Amino acid sequence: MAVNPPNALSFLRIFAVPVFIWMMLERHESWALWIFIAAGVTDALDGYIAKRFNMQTVLGSYLDPIADKLLLVSGFITLTVVNGMPLWLTLLVVTRDLVIIGGAVVFHLMTSRLEMDPLWISKLNTATQIVLLTAALVRDTFQMGHGLVEGLIWVTAATTVTSGLWYVIEWSQRLTPAMEAQAHDALPPGEEPRDSARKPS
Repeated sequence: MAVNPPNALSFLRIFAVPVFIWMMLERHESWALWIFIAAGVTDALDGYIAKRFNMQTVLGSYLDPIADKLLLVSGFITLTVVNGMPLWLTLLVVTRDLVIIGGAVVFHLMTSRLEMDPLWISKLNTATQIVLLTAALVRDTFQMGHGLVEGLIWVTAATTVTSGLWYVIEWSQRLTPAMEAQAHDALPPGEEPRDSARKPS
């Protein structure tokens, strides 16, 4: 299967992650900032190209969020290593992602289904993470915006916790109906579930 331009841009973002980490660890903050900005531009560009020219693919639907998540998580971890981000926030961000991924895996294993569109609070959380990382890189590059970064840290923490809990609630609410639908689909044609077939005495 040929890789189309939007998918190529997603691969480019993935390959930019180790370069970004290297620049941060070598304390080349300005280069890291421009790599992060360029990655954000490609993120917007690949989505536009895919929709505008009808190039949306199954591969792209996986590549795009993977590339975004790799860049964001690596940004938090690397900034924490160089003392540019509090450890507690990075642990919160990583734990939230693990909870969501674990919940999705459990949901799929128990129901053989996985139908969950990104929640608005999750999109807001992603936006706050991007703004926070950008502000932190600008702070480290130009030595400005310290107060802004401190405020964004608490906003990001709040949206991270809220979105994580919201996903847990969504998984829980959808689990029982999905399992009941799966059990109904597994019945032979014409046979009703045992509880519904039982007549009142």
